[in-house]
Amino acid sequence: MWRGLLAVAGRSVAPTVLLAAMVWPVVAHAQPTESSLDAREAQQWLARIHEAARLRNYQGTFVVTTGASVASSRIQHFCDGPNQYEKIESLDGQMRQVFRHNEVVHSLWPQKRLAVVETRQVAGEFPALLSAGAERIAQQYEIKSRGAGRVAGHEAYVLALLPKDGYRYGYRLWAEKASGLLLRAEVVDEHDAVLEVSAFSDLTLNVKPRPDLVTQPMKRLDGYAVQRPSLEPVDLAAQGWTVRQVPPGFKHVASVRRSFEAAAQADVAPQPVVLQTIYSDGLTHVSIFIEPSAPGRQRQEAMLALGATQTLIRRRGDHWLTVIGDVPAQTLLAFAAAMELRR
Repeated sequence: MWRGLLAVAGRSVAPTVLLAAMVWPVVAHAQPTESSLDAREAQQWLARIHEAARLRNYQGTFVVTTGASVASSRIQHFCDGPNQYEKIESLDGQMRQVFRHNEVVHSLWPQKRLAVVETRQVAGEFPALLSAGAERIAQQYEIKSRGAGRVAGHEAYVLALLPKDGYRYGYRLWAEKASGLLLRAEVVDEHDAVLEVSAFSDLTLNVKPRPDLVTQPMKRLDGYAVQRPSLEPVDLAAQGWTVRQVPPGFKHVASVRRSFEAAAQADVAPQPVVLQTIYSDGLTHVSIFIEPSAPGRQRQEAMLALGATQTLIRRRGDHWLTVIGDVPAQTLLAFAAAMELRR
């Protein structure tokens, strides 16, 4: 869920490169009583979570866990009128910095002197989470109150989002009571087993805006090899692809022609230009990558899982489909079956 900010450029990196991590001691777990929320109250809380991520000034450390994989990052977010500024620094592994001014994103690897500059949507990324209106999300999930909680020293209101079918996972969300900022999120399967946990380990709200901490480094790229991945909107039908019935609740977000830049791995050659089409139910996303098969390149069909993230690789004629998302395996299978290449 929050992995997008820990990866090279959101979910646009090579599908098999998946990161994750978590913190567990920061939440005081009471024994919450579960109760249903009326539609209006549920939608108000979801809207507050979304707006707080955009309009609040905050800084802190968040950690995400999936299985045994751990990664943590330091985030600073400032809102100045209509403008948003964000700085994210990885705290584990290779040094990586991400600077965002509205939709312009610079991802820097100082040790490699490499910068990737792109324009991309940030809806659905931490901690905004939601990419659609609360009313639409309520159509696919039953929303319940789980009472009060506490995360990183902040009082929280706890929500449970229960999927109405088997095509999506459930969620537990901790929202800061005063602001609505998302403090912690858990992804759970149909047995209520936790697949992924993301949380702040420390957080300061209402910090003084410092846009210069973002804009100045974005201007200082001297000495960096700068990559600017191109994203060209495309019509899949014009490319010969038909998308039949997709799982209920998922709507088309965008289709682009893009090239995967092996930015974080200098020893990996850039991959060929591929098509990518994205679907969302308003809370989670599924991406389908369509790549022509290349002579001499060995690939195999597979279904891979890392916590909440599932990856399906299937051959379709002389093309390869890679379907990836934080959804159950049956959802990816349904999307793959919906893709049809006209002859």
